[in-house]
Amino acid sequence: MSVGAATLPAAFTSFVGRRHEIAEIRRLLGAKRLLTLTGVGGVGKTRLALEAAAAARRAFPDGTWLVDLAPVQEPSAVAPAAAAAVGIVDVGARPALGSLAEHLAGRRALIVLDNCEHLVDACAELADTLLSACPDLRVLTTSRQTLGISGEHVFIVPPLKVPDEAVELLRDRALAVRPDFRITDANWDTVTRLCAGLDGLPLAIELTASRLRMLTVEQAVDRLEDRFALLTEGSRTARPRHRTLHAAVDWSYELCSPAERLLWHRLSVFAGDFGLDAAESVCAGEGIDAREVLDLLGRLVVQSVVLPTEREGLPRYRLLETIREYGRERLAESGEEERLLRRHHDFHLALAERIADGWYGPGQEEALSRLRVEHANLLAALAYDDDPQAGLALAAALRFHWCAGGFLGEGRRQLDRALAAAPEPTPARIRALCAGAWVVLLQGDHVAAERWLAEAGELGKQQDDRVMLAHVLGLRGALAAFQGRLAQAVPLFEHAIAAHTEAGREASAMFELFQLAAVLMDLGDPRGAEACRRAIALGEAHGERWARAHAMWTLSCDAWRRGDREEALKLIRTALEIERGFNEPLSAALMLETLAWISASYGEYERAGRLLGAARKLWRDVGANISAFGPALEADHARCEQSVVRALGVEAYERALAVGGGHDSPGQAIDHALDSGVEPAAQDPVPGPLTRRELEVAALVAKGMSNRQIAARLVLSLRTVDFHVGNIRAKLGFASRAQVAGWWVSTQGPVE
Repeated sequence: MSVGAATLPAAFTSFVGRRHEIAEIRRLLGAKRLLTLTGVGGVGKTRLALEAAAAARRAFPDGTWLVDLAPVQEPSAVAPAAAAAVGIVDVGARPALGSLAEHLAGRRALIVLDNCEHLVDACAELADTLLSACPDLRVLTTSRQTLGISGEHVFIVPPLKVPDEAVELLRDRALAVRPDFRITDANWDTVTRLCAGLDGLPLAIELTASRLRMLTVEQAVDRLEDRFALLTEGSRTARPRHRTLHAAVDWSYELCSPAERLLWHRLSVFAGDFGLDAAESVCAGEGIDAREVLDLLGRLVVQSVVLPTEREGLPRYRLLETIREYGRERLAESGEEERLLRRHHDFHLALAERIADGWYGPGQEEALSRLRVEHANLLAALAYDDDPQAGLALAAALRFHWCAGGFLGEGRRQLDRALAAAPEPTPARIRALCAGAWVVLLQGDHVAAERWLAEAGELGKQQDDRVMLAHVLGLRGALAAFQGRLAQAVPLFEHAIAAHTEAGREASAMFELFQLAAVLMDLGDPRGAEACRRAIALGEAHGERWARAHAMWTLSCDAWRRGDREEALKLIRTALEIERGFNEPLSAALMLETLAWISASYGEYERAGRLLGAARKLWRDVGANISAFGPALEADHARCEQSVVRALGVEAYERALAVGGGHDSPGQAIDHALDSGVEPAAQDPVPGPLTRRELEVAALVAKGMSNRQIAARLVLSLRTVDFHVGNIRAKLGFASRAQVAGWWVSTQGPVE
């Protein structure tokens, strides 16, 4: 993790007041290692924690991270959630808490644990373990209940000051929905009375401000006071501020139309955030037409019930946790909860199966990105236990999410649970056994892989499932290869490829083809290159990119060992340009290793050292090392390392490793690797500020192509093209694509 890394979300609204509280929290973080912000729901604990963390960033040069625990339901998932937030890839090779403690040891950093109240014991264990292992770490938590461990300092978040801060917040939020809103001498007393009636709670004030689009301040006071009286009579034992917050939410609910209320109920089944297609599929019907969902969702956004957000470039929506809990209570009262939970599960099962069935085709990067942003909802769907077979089907359908998306540990847990809950010999069980075998193979658990593959093979024969039997053969080949039984792996891969082809699923054979090629090359068999080229041709024919990148990496390794370093360099750069869109640490580590070996052969020892450092960081993140992938790769790594140490010396080599390990993700490591370094010597130097690849991209920009069209033309990931276009504009000092096109015509001539 690079110095200064941070993942604090950007705020969509301005922050009002709280200057004294922020100063006090910063002071306490300087003196105390564990600080808990506590207070009633709606008092603004989360927003205050984020503002204080942002203000204190300079005091924590090694990172500031937010861990949102609202969507986390199981205590066992707290440590994995924290590890994921910090950027540690979950492969299950070791406990997440141990990996996190080792990663943070020696770092001056801050972790914000948000919404701890429903997981207090697990959060207490996490904080205690991390603080014991990491002397320079600070932990800031928000919770309605303190953690109750030694060393915890508690800061009770007060309501906003009335009138000062509370009135300013009301004014700021009201202006957002009603630009002509003014606080004058004439309405000052009424505004103050309204804020006092809301006890200065930020959530209550924001909900009220959203209603000033339709109501006057006087009408708002009248309605709120009526609601308070009703709630006081209904729950005399509730604390006043709880009554006030509930009144604000209840009042906002009552002012919604029946259809808006119905959508609010139903949206509460989502964990974390959700997309429009999910809302339309899960929430439509029985009172809401699918065509109405977008309009109703927009109305709930206007009323601050639903918040718009964005993740990985995808538009998303979310409910504040208090709003979600309120809606869930109403949903349970309505009798619809069970039906909505099933629809939520069915939507995510259909999504996962659609992605799995179409995996060996175009759009793989986008598919993995979609599954990543749905991770919390996928876990919620897997927790739905009304139909164990449906849960088993979902766990199996998510095999690419678990294995290519970087969630091996979570995949192992979910598949273990699902297989135990649904022992019947069904087609879903065969798929889950194969998915589980793939997961544990990547984890290095050969015993579990052998056990699950044996059962999958027997079930496949009983059910005459040729497709799954082909997968079993391929996975057995991978197991043999990982165990060093290369000669035995070859016929297994060959039979798997033939079985896929006979079953009419030729594209699926790409996975086995590049593995067969690697084994043949290790055996010195010239058929390896032919198998690789066949895999690449299949990928091009089907628009597939993931297996194609691996085949190019395999060819690159072979070319480098044959002494054709120019061909090796060309192939590995193409493989990396494809790979950077997948966020897959194991593949990125293997490819960066190969680029390091090639760079060292060109005499670029400093760069080779940085690349080895980048790969080392990825190996450590996943708890693996290159020796797991066979003796040939391990020997190549050792030779490269020795040559770099001889050229640079031990101290300079260690510095290069440290610099190379300063990336936040596999994609960023690849960005750094491709942004500089050697070019094939056979190519003439490129005049001007742009690289050869950037000139190719600029020419296509001048033709009017979109980034997606350019990616398809040049066989690059969309992220790679975005990266190149950004570089082009930065180097040329341009703000628009039109300027790039004009520059091309003026310097290179008309576009052909």
